Amino acid sequence: MQAPNYSRQVVGNALASLSASVAVPQASSLAPTKTPVPKDPFIELVKLHRRRHILTALTISFNVLPFCPMPIAEPVAGARGLFQMPPPRLTNRYFLVRAGESEFESKGVVNTNPVAKTSVDSGLSETGKKQSIRAAFDLKKMGACENSCWIWPAITQRAYQTAEIIASVNGINRSLIVPEYSFLDARGLGAYEGKSLESVSEIYASDSISPNNKPPPIDDGTPNESVADVFVRVTQLMSILETQYSGDTVVIVSPDSDNLTVLQAGLVGLDMRRHRDLSFAPGEVRFVDTNSIPTYKQPASAVYKCLNPPSCN
Repeated sequence: MQAPNYSRQVVGNALASLSASVAVPQASSLAPTKTPVPKDPFIELVKLHRRRHILTALTISFNVLPFCPMPIAEPVAGARGLFQMPPPRLTNRYFLVRAGESEFESKGVVNTNPVAKTSVDSGLSETGKKQSIRAAFDLKKMGACENSCWIWPAITQRAYQTAEIIASVNGINRSLIVPEYSFLDARGLGAYEGKSLESVSEIYASDSISPNNKPPPIDDGTPNESVADVFVRVTQLMSILETQYSGDTVVIVSPDSDNLTVLQAGLVGLDMRRHRDLSFAPGEVRFVDTNSIPTYKQPASAVYKCLNPPSCN
């Protein structure tokens, strides 16, 4: 539909109406008559219709114009901070490293109370230092930090010391070491604190029944965390890393195995009740490949995908 135009006929009709409403002045006997100057008919028409018809004309014009919807913005990209397990993709490359053996571990004693995580006794043992050096060279052999990398260790002594060794061997500036203060704390084992490391097998037997089972509590400040609790922490860590970096390499250094096994199980979609099957030895290095499920201690038939970790029933 086209907007109306003022045709010659419309102009002529308007002029006729204008002429009928305007009186012709009589010649005065006292003043000489003047020949009227011809007026532009279109200008006169505009003057006549200026006040009363201009709004009508505008209304008609807007009504007959084709509908032009407001431009619709492109859909906003999904928020990278909303990290889900298992992820559809990872923005960065990740290497998981368990810190070398600690002084407590060398004595066969469970030590997971975060109060003591910065103490000297939580640092690397002599064996742990060698394990950390081996881990650093394993990363170098894998080309992890060939084009630089970020190193994210727990603030726990043995994890941070391991990170410093990794940085030294791989020529990484200390400014690229980012200490993590809570999300990578060793899993709190509650009443098992101070017991022998062999007794921890009871906790893993409980984990295999349900990821929500917790170790017995204790009143010395040591948390008693379930696999589901650890899962929440490592998911929060990954959310930060995937938001903060893009296309980078990140080396995650944990003081214990459970953080890494729960994290890897979540990333590859493995049933959380089987996280122990992915256990890390002190100083072990592993590249995260979300397209494959590792089969370290079980037959392939025993592995299946978990699409909603940590609930895999």
